[in-house]
Amino acid sequence: MQILLACAKTMHDEVKTNLLLTPPRFQQQAERFAYDMMQYDVETIADMLCCSHQIAAQNKLRFMSFFDEDKQKLPAILAYHGQAYKHLNAETLNEDDLHYANKHLWITSFLYGLLRPLNGILPYRMEGGVTLPSADGITMFDFWKAHLTECLIESVKADDGILIHLATVEFQHLFDWKRVSKELRVVQPLFYVRKGNQLKMQAVWAKTCRGAMTRYIITHRITTPEELCAFSYENFQFASNAGEADFPHFIR
Repeated sequence: MQILLACAKTMHDEVKTNLLLTPPRFQQQAERFAYDMMQYDVETIADMLCCSHQIAAQNKLRFMSFFDEDKQKLPAILAYHGQAYKHLNAETLNEDDLHYANKHLWITSFLYGLLRPLNGILPYRMEGGVTLPSADGITMFDFWKAHLTECLIESVKADDGILIHLATVEFQHLFDWKRVSKELRVVQPLFYVRKGNQLKMQAVWAKTCRGAMTRYIITHRITTPEELCAFSYENFQFASNAGEADFPHFIR
């Protein structure tokens, strides 16, 4: 069983670790994109990334650091600091957990494509709609689709053919998702908050639970979708009378 989790916009700039790291599968593409980005001025980067001048200036320096050989790489699973990663709480996983995660977890990235947890990366910011010369002027979404679809399908088929989809819907556009859904069994847990007689999906809670469920799968060595029914977190529990087998509902 393989897990798909989205990256986060917020990242640590350094992490203390003695873990042995490996190069990302698409390291060369990431470096080419970083080189493109460092050529732009801060105002242009702010427009491209839809961010503040301060964040754009920080990330121009980050892209420039991609070519500093002494810059320390971060394990991908520890590098991100968004809501899901706070509840994945990877810094408290033991070494066996991290090596297990490295075989079963994929992290999507607009810059790096797909990452394993122990791939060494540098902090960055990127958006799926950005177009760059090294991507032949097409968006990151369109560039990566041709590279990542086969990679994901092959890795899941080499396991047991089951993908636990815990990324946000936006990241499906990095793949030919129709093909992914056709060739694999995709199980997408959904997290809802009950408001009166209605169920509502709230982004913060959904990201929280995606991170917590990723941790649950890793630490409990979950091997079947049915075992996910035992997951509970922050009063979210499996609702057997809602959803479908491949869209299990967890309701608070």
